[in-house]
Amino acid sequence: MRPRGRSGDDRGVSILHLAIRDDWDAALASGSYPWSTRGATIEDVGFLHACHDRAQLAGVAGRFYADVTAPLLVLELDEARLAAAGLEVRDEPGRPGDADAERFPHVYGGPLPADVVVAATPWRPERGQ
Repeated sequence: MRPRGRSGDDRGVSILHLAIRDDWDAALASGSYPWSTRGATIEDVGFLHACHDRAQLAGVAGRFYADVTAPLLVLELDEARLAAAGLEVRDEPGRPGDADAERFPHVYGGPLPADVVVAATPWRPERGQ
């Protein structure tokens, strides 16, 4: 299940992305976030990797970011803002070609405009958040 906006705010359906803090800081300065996943750009991969919820994000963090010592952030991406920016979210298998694999949201359409991110919070692996 995808997280919903908090009561009383205007957020819609959100998806999550794990980012290296320095990369997000650079995106805030430039207005655009180019990273798909650790060490690969959206241009390299063709889309931005994301997660439906924090449980799914914890699995990604454990598999792909366990040895990262730099601070990590959880970016909360608003799907309505993504659509308004001309980006498309596709729910796809984590292992291409395996219809039974766990499904992840992938964001297509180019670099991520910084203003589609409605929250950026520190990742705390010990608590899975």
